Amino acid sequence: MTRYVVVRLFESVLVLALMSFVIYALIALMPGDPIDIMVQSNPDLTPEDAARLKALYGLDKPIFERYWNWLTAAAERDFGYSRIHGRPVLEVMGPRLANTGLLMGLALVLSLAIALPVGIYSALRPHSASDYAINFLALAGISVPVFWLALMLVVVFAVILNWLPAGGMETIGSEAQGLSWILDRARYLVLPVIVLSVASIGGLTRYVRAAMMEVMRQDYIRTARAKGASPTRVVLLHALRNAMIPVVTILALSFGTLFSGALVTEAMFSYLGMGKLIYDSIIGNDYNMALVSLMFATAMVLVSNLLADLCYAWLDPRVHY
Repeated sequence: MTRYVVVRLFESVLVLALMSFVIYALIALMPGDPIDIMVQSNPDLTPEDAARLKALYGLDKPIFERYWNWLTAAAERDFGYSRIHGRPVLEVMGPRLANTGLLMGLALVLSLAIALPVGIYSALRPHSASDYAINFLALAGISVPVFWLALMLVVVFAVILNWLPAGGMETIGSEAQGLSWILDRARYLVLPVIVLSVASIGGLTRYVRAAMMEVMRQDYIRTARAKGASPTRVVLLHALRNAMIPVVTILALSFGTLFSGALVTEAMFSYLGMGKLIYDSIIGNDYNMALVSLMFATAMVLVSNLLADLCYAWLDPRVHY
C-alpha cells in the first residue's frame, strides 16, 4: 500500500507539472498582458516605456524561459503578486478557498444525503411508478443548465417571494455575532448550495440505482436471504457496501464537476470563492492568480482520485495494491 501511494503521488506531481505548463501556455496565449493593459489605461506611456517594462518583468522572453523562471520561483513558495488585488497570491487565495470549501462541502453532503436513500429506494422497486418518477427527476436535474437554474431561483425566492438574498456572502453592514452571524451566512448559502447540488443529486441517484440493481442480482445476496437475513441487513450490510465501489469512482470524478459548477454558481451569486476568483482573474488578465488557482483545482482533482483508489481497498478486501 505504501509503495502504491508513493508511486501515485509521484505520478500526480508529474501530471501537475505538465498541467502547470499547459495552463501557463494557454494563459500566455490570451490577448494582451499586464503591460498592455497598463499602456491602455495610461496614455502617457510611450511604446519605449512599454518595451522597457516588458523587459523588466521578463515578458519579452520566450515562453519556455518565462515558465522556467516562474517554476523556480514557485519552488521557493514565491507565486507572485495578484495584479487585481495587489497582494501575494496565496494571501488572497486563503479566504476564498475556505469559502469554496464550505460551499462544496455542503453541496456534497446534501447530494449524498438525498441521492443514496433515493437511489436505493428506486433500485428496490424497479419499473414502478416511483422508479419512473425518480428517473425523470434525476434526468431533469442533470439536464438543467446551472446558470438558468440560478436565475430562476433568484427570480422566485429573492425577487417574487423575497425570502432569500439574491447574492453575496452576508448582510452588508451587519454586526451580528455568534448564532446570529451563522444564521445570516446560512441564508446566503441556501440558493448556491441548491444550485450546485441539483446536477450532482441527479447523477448520483442514477449511479446508485444502477449499482444497487446489479448487486441485488448477485448470488451472495440470494444466499444471505436464504440464511434468513433481514431485508434491512441484506441491503445495508451486503448490497450497499459493494454497490458503493463504482459510486466512489463517480464521487471522485464529480469533484471536478463540483469545482467547475462552483465557478458558474459563485459568479451568478457574487459568492467570494475560488470560482469567482478564477473568473475575475482571467477576465482581468491577472496571470499569477489565474495560474495558481487553476493549478490548485487540478491538484484537488488528482488528490480526490487518489483517495477514491484508497477507498476501494477499504470497501472491497479483494483489492490489493
